[in-house]
Amino acid sequence: MRETPGIKGKINYTVWSDVFICSECGGEIVFWEAAVDQEQGAVRDEFPCPACGALQSKRTLDRAWESVFDAALKQPLRRAKQVPVLINYSVGKKRYEKQPDANDLALIRRIEESEIPYWFPTDRMPPGDESRRNDDIGMTHAHHFYTRRNLWVLATLWRYFSDLRDQRLAMIGLFALTAALRYLSRMSKLGTTYYFRGGGGAINAGLLGTLYVPSFPAENNVIKTITTRLPKLARVLHQLPSFRTVLLSTQSSNLLLNWSSNSVDYVFIDPPFGQNLMYSELNFLWEAWLGVCTNNRSEAIVNKVQRKALPEYQDLMEACFREFYRVLKPGRWMTVEFHNSQTAVWNSIQEGLSRAGFVIADVSTLDKQQGTFKQVTSTGAVKQDLIISAYKPNDNLETRFRRVAGTGQGVWDFVDYHLGRLPLPALTDGRLEAVAERQNYLLFDRMVAFHVQRGVPVPLDAAEFYAGLHERYSVRDKMYFLPQQAAEYDRRFLEAQEVTQLPLIVTDRSSARQWVHLRLEESPRTEGELQPLFMREAQRAWGKNEEPVELRDILHEDFIQDTAGRWCAPDPNQEQHLAQLRERRLQRVFEGYLKEKGRLRVFRKEALLAGFRHTWREQRYADILAVAARLPARVLQEDAQLLMYYDNARIKAEG
Repeated sequence: MRETPGIKGKINYTVWSDVFICSECGGEIVFWEAAVDQEQGAVRDEFPCPACGALQSKRTLDRAWESVFDAALKQPLRRAKQVPVLINYSVGKKRYEKQPDANDLALIRRIEESEIPYWFPTDRMPPGDESRRNDDIGMTHAHHFYTRRNLWVLATLWRYFSDLRDQRLAMIGLFALTAALRYLSRMSKLGTTYYFRGGGGAINAGLLGTLYVPSFPAENNVIKTITTRLPKLARVLHQLPSFRTVLLSTQSSNLLLNWSSNSVDYVFIDPPFGQNLMYSELNFLWEAWLGVCTNNRSEAIVNKVQRKALPEYQDLMEACFREFYRVLKPGRWMTVEFHNSQTAVWNSIQEGLSRAGFVIADVSTLDKQQGTFKQVTSTGAVKQDLIISAYKPNDNLETRFRRVAGTGQGVWDFVDYHLGRLPLPALTDGRLEAVAERQNYLLFDRMVAFHVQRGVPVPLDAAEFYAGLHERYSVRDKMYFLPQQAAEYDRRFLEAQEVTQLPLIVTDRSSARQWVHLRLEESPRTEGELQPLFMREAQRAWGKNEEPVELRDILHEDFIQDTAGRWCAPDPNQEQHLAQLRERRLQRVFEGYLKEKGRLRVFRKEALLAGFRHTWREQRYADILAVAARLPARVLQEDAQLLMYYDNARIKAEG
């Protein structure tokens, strides 16, 4: 557009660009001008220096730096150089673009050199890998995350809204400002794909879950952003009084002072999970404006700066779960949204839930459409969240259990109750979904955890428990049901066009045994027929500390041969007998571990579990602790059942 005297446009946003130094000639390279291919709508990995023509790459270039005086801190500041390269503006309803001219640059320079007459936060970014990720480019304090122009307007609006006599309007204004802070910061970026090719907004709030500053930050118009959001926000807040009850509370979840016991109908939480996101660090830019910062002493997180590893994280999460258990009404549910790729963190969550008294009933997946920074940039990152459904047993179960604790009746009282709480397989679009929690080994795990967390001996071993399940309950497709549930499953089964099979992933000796059992249930097979199938499934199964397992050992320990030399799955009675023999063999292996000295570098995990079960039953807590002390730390952290026995043995020993 040709500039016309007397006509003014409104800036929508200004794009800035990193500046680098050519490794050959020492000249400055404006990254936008040198690397962006506007015809292709892409940023080139390699590009020529505009001065000397030498081929360069952003990965190998050094930044250009500039020294400025920070009037707020009253000291000089050395920062990575960025320059404005594009102005998007409107005249009337039409949008135009231009490169910054001498007048634009002079205005920016004049603003940079002027003093802002209103308060704005100048706090030092707190210690932390995320909060101080930009120290090396000179962004060390909260006000450095905004251009001088946007900081001035934000400070003006903050003062204006803070001084309003109408507190409701003041809160709406400040809410709108804080909601837009990231979008108005240097973390906001130009999406080059959208910008050049269309299909969406050119400007976004940057990569979520991080304080990353992009190479092409977008300086958005503060006034336009706030005036667009304020009417929408006012409409939402105007509707709030129509709701029956709205209560907001800010406090630590490990001490819910405002909530009485057994008063809450339902709990949903999406807490920090391990070291995925550094929440208190990420919140600091907002908190600096508000003047109230997170007390991170009780923040449930894995963070080396806070000196919190997985044990501290588990203790903090357990404290929160105990409070949720306290305030939740008996028989009611809690949903935990979980996201982490580490088995150790997943096990610590399960252990914390169980130790707090909850019983896990279902684990399903939730697919989020928008990914965080780590999901986008890491090929190994988990793309789906787990949804954990857990319940607080009602008072009737707890009362009955106390009367018969440590007996078979206590076991089956729990299983009756638990099966009644588990979801039935859902029939969706003709597909009948299996429920993994109804399998015998998971029912056994839940039963054991229920006893152990209440300090009660487990009266049945796995073989006895499996046999009891088979006698007392209806089994369908390896899932167990109460009689009325089985009838409903049969009805859904007849309507289903497809029935999903329960997944089985070979990760250790126990799951390898289950895999063999499933193959032999399909049809008897010789060892030669099974071997290539087994090797394909098990070739990546064993960790470096797990003792490798041979197919032949599994077959001879757990299965029977017919007259033709084919291996078969034993009938339930024979299976119970073999399970008892296997349990005794595993206990002997564990006793051998007790007699050995030094670190246990190669072992059988199922022998550890069998030994922990046996020694717990005999109240030999010191033996559990002795063997655990010789294991690599990650072995306990990555196995929920071993960790459960260890934690409770430690409590018993200390008590």
